[in-house]
Amino acid sequence: MRVPCRMVAEYLAELCELVRPGITTWELSERAEQRCREWKAIPAFKGYGGFPCAICASPDEVVVHGFATQKPLEEGEIVSIDFGVLYDGFYGDAAVTLPVGQVSSAKRRLMAVTQEALAAGIARVLPGGRLTDVSAAVQQVAEAAGYSVVREFVGHGIGRALHEEPQIPNYGRPGQGPVLKEGMVLAIEPMINMGKPQVEILKDGWTAVTRDRKPSAHFEHTVLVTKDGAEILTQL
Repeated sequence: MRVPCRMVAEYLAELCELVRPGITTWELSERAEQRCREWKAIPAFKGYGGFPCAICASPDEVVVHGFATQKPLEEGEIVSIDFGVLYDGFYGDAAVTLPVGQVSSAKRRLMAVTQEALAAGIARVLPGGRLTDVSAAVQQVAEAAGYSVVREFVGHGIGRALHEEPQIPNYGRPGQGPVLKEGMVLAIEPMINMGKPQVEILKDGWTAVTRDRKPSAHFEHTVLVTKDGAEILTQL
């Protein structure tokens, strides 16, 4: 799984240079497909349940599963990009949220806290620990900063399928759920809202937005449980 995960990490690293005012998320999706062709990999999201794009592109109040579009990104927005590939029978999956040009300090703080929440969750990936140790760590960081945790969408196991058991909520009490074991691979992905936690799905059946239309941030890594803790497979 290190190979598809590295592919994902390399593309997401490119986005730091590509995301700017005026670029469209459709261009970013096309670039992702081009990368997959170069790697002889398959874009994991395109066609998954009918999803039409190689990436999920979710600006500002879009939490997850936004379609790539021809609408140019605007100065001051933040945009989360979720990307996965299938290579040689195994999947990699990760997400980042990036600023579009200069963004407000409030949005920068939201992104920073969401990254911190992901790091806190990953730090609880220990053999012999419980799944909700990860969940509780994410929730504690987010809510201590005054933000809310999305309930409707969760992280997941990953391997020969894009979404496998167990589901990994970003909230909950520690010490519950399956025991973490060496060799498990988990996609941990906090979705943190600046406002309230409630979301709604738009008419396209995919795009999830915050009900109060306040910004949301999303970061994700695929991690391997080792005897020493987590190895982040989607980190260069």
